[in-house]
Amino acid sequence: MAVATLNYYSPSLDKQTTCNVIIPEVAGHDGPFPVYYLLHGLSDDYSIWQRRTSLGRYVQMLPLIVVMPDGGRGFYCDAHEGFAYESAIVNDLISFVDRTFHTIPERSGRAIGGLSMGGYGAIKLALKFPELFTSANGHSGAYGFAHGMWRDAEAEFQRITGPNAVGGPNDCFTLAERFRAATNRAKMPALRIDCGTSDFLLDQNRAFHTHLQELGIPHDYVEAPGAHDWAYWDKHVQGALRFHSKHLGISKPKLRA
Repeated sequence: MAVATLNYYSPSLDKQTTCNVIIPEVAGHDGPFPVYYLLHGLSDDYSIWQRRTSLGRYVQMLPLIVVMPDGGRGFYCDAHEGFAYESAIVNDLISFVDRTFHTIPERSGRAIGGLSMGGYGAIKLALKFPELFTSANGHSGAYGFAHGMWRDAEAEFQRITGPNAVGGPNDCFTLAERFRAATNRAKMPALRIDCGTSDFLLDQNRAFHTHLQELGIPHDYVEAPGAHDWAYWDKHVQGALRFHSKHLGISKPKLRA
């Protein structure tokens, strides 16, 4: 496989930004390749997945492009006051990747996932833009972001969500309701949510899982031993890769549970 760090211009951010890309080199597979967009958490950046997990080893034999963009501290939202990180992905990054690499440039060839802030972002984007992704996963997702989950950063996050966050365009609970009402079941992205049983976001994950159940939205939900840390995410990104491989129709990787 090859690994590239790409600097490119994002019109939505009105600035240069960066992503890391893992490019497959698998015998017998010349492309086109599906793409997995993998999002980082609040305190991290585009490089973190490769620095803190064995992701490169896990995808080494997969015919899969992995794209890891930088999302700042923006929760992958178009901020009420600030940067448009949602548009930077759905309008800028996806088209940039499809122009630059030998991709499958359609819904059937795209998956998205992430951890914590990125888990929230991945599920949120899949609910808002089901036409873009065939599957989505969130590890330890911050699904209560719009509900004032972090009081010590309330002012910072209100600049993202605006004054009426609950029920707004960045509320995963409301988005799930709209998604269920508007989306044909056959066109729903496959969803997977997991969280460690010692994670401080466990209650939010359980609440969101229950909400999806009540709405009748199909999804996989996993609780497993672990905390909000890289030991947990390094293990469970392997389960996410198996999940996405199934829905992208690529060879099943030999990975741990």
